[in-house]
Amino acid sequence: MKLRLNLLAIFGVIIATAVLYKPLRAFWPEKVGMDCQDGRVCVDQAQYAFQAQNLYSRALSFVESNVGTLDKAPQIIFCKTDLCAERFGLGKRSAISLGPWAIVIGPRAWKDYYVRHELIHSLQYQRLGILKMRQLPQWFVEGMAYSMSEDPRTPLSQPFENDRAEFESWFKQVGHDQIWSAAKNLSES
Repeated sequence: MKLRLNLLAIFGVIIATAVLYKPLRAFWPEKVGMDCQDGRVCVDQAQYAFQAQNLYSRALSFVESNVGTLDKAPQIIFCKTDLCAERFGLGKRSAISLGPWAIVIGPRAWKDYYVRHELIHSLQYQRLGILKMRQLPQWFVEGMAYSMSEDPRTPLSQPFENDRAEFESWFKQVGHDQIWSAAKNLSES
């Protein structure tokens, strides 16, 4: 009986967390009305599925050719509407990467460089681990994503423009072949 109550309590906490912490909904997008035809790319409006799949495919190919190969490509949710973005808790953000597992793209982020940026974050999580990602300086995490996604916006708002410049300076010294091993030696100062 006590085991059942404990399991029920744990299940309740999981459900409550998924309801209250909206980004977790990305792990069950069909439950909030998303159309996930291939299991990897989900859209809130089915007529945009082809466009979303093309964006994802191009971005994945770019990242794997220019930054590094993902062990497993994450699920990606494309929101065409603000209501969809709100369902996943984007708030003012254009997109969000949920570790190595999932990405949510908001209505303003249906651009190659946004999708590449979030895939780079997923790659960072895969190569460096979730715990290490929490210890890395922002200039590395965000600077790498802005720089290596070839984000054309210049200047970026601060602090992101400085993050990109600092990453690019560091990257010139380290080089592509040593990026992951050198990143493991970085820590937030």
